[in-house]
Amino acid sequence: MATLIQENGMKLSKGTHGVVVNHGMTTHGVPNHMVPDHEYCESGQAEQPAQQCLDAESEPHQPPVEEEEETPEIDIMINNVVCSFSVKCHLNLRQIALNGVNVEFRRENGMVTMKLRRPYTTASIWSSGRVTCTGATSEDQAKVAARRYARALQKLGFQVRFRNFRVVNVLGTCRMPFGIRIIAFSKKYKEADYEPELHPGVTYKLYNPKATLKIFSTGGVTITARSVSDVQSAVERIFPLVYEFRKPHSPADEEKLRQRRAARSRGAGPQPAEERPLEQAAPQTDDPMHLVTLSDDDAWE
Repeated sequence: MATLIQENGMKLSKGTHGVVVNHGMTTHGVPNHMVPDHEYCESGQAEQPAQQCLDAESEPHQPPVEEEEETPEIDIMINNVVCSFSVKCHLNLRQIALNGVNVEFRRENGMVTMKLRRPYTTASIWSSGRVTCTGATSEDQAKVAARRYARALQKLGFQVRFRNFRVVNVLGTCRMPFGIRIIAFSKKYKEADYEPELHPGVTYKLYNPKATLKIFSTGGVTITARSVSDVQSAVERIFPLVYEFRKPHSPADEEKLRQRRAARSRGAGPQPAEERPLEQAAPQTDDPMHLVTLSDDDAWE
């Protein structure tokens, strides 16, 4: 898992992706408000079952610690958001290259590239007025960058109108908390395409939502979709499929898990927000999936 959660990172709870979580009901448990029939039929034996019911009510219910502790979190990193828009006017690329800032005229491609520091993005500008922006890490950040490019072109003397903005492509990555047996996975699902001579990962295509996933044996997954919500939905869809083919834990992983359980059993008190790690300081919501803040310089580990 990443040491720092990046911007637009989303946390997914394993309990929401097809993993059965015990919520207090057992296969042989009987709700306390249901009274056995023999309490009404046999008056002489009513005291013993009633006493057992009272004992069951007096004992506090112990939640399943094992399943709760083994529930990990999946961080979805949005690495790139590609958007496009139109300025509805003809653009003189030579004028932009001579008077613009942070621009590069690529004559062989018939376009000008312009860069911004904040947000750190790159725009490809064509003379027809079409502009493509890459490098943003969220949809909101992509729209801010697009409007700043339109303003920069307006300051150069063009009659710019900001029109037809849309997100074209979103690239996200995440890491499953376990390794994946990709050979067995590719044999079971016909949507999976595995060519080890060409690519080390399995290519899995989803049609609802429309997304393409690259699944690696280490547990890493790369998702390409049309929006951030589609990336999130794709991870929800693929998790129960790859969970079936998870690799067993190594001795090192078992040792880390025991250390984590021991740390939780000690019951460390809550830390101040300024002293917590970035993952713990993130705002918690009722929705198990939420966006958190990250810096552009953070690296995915």
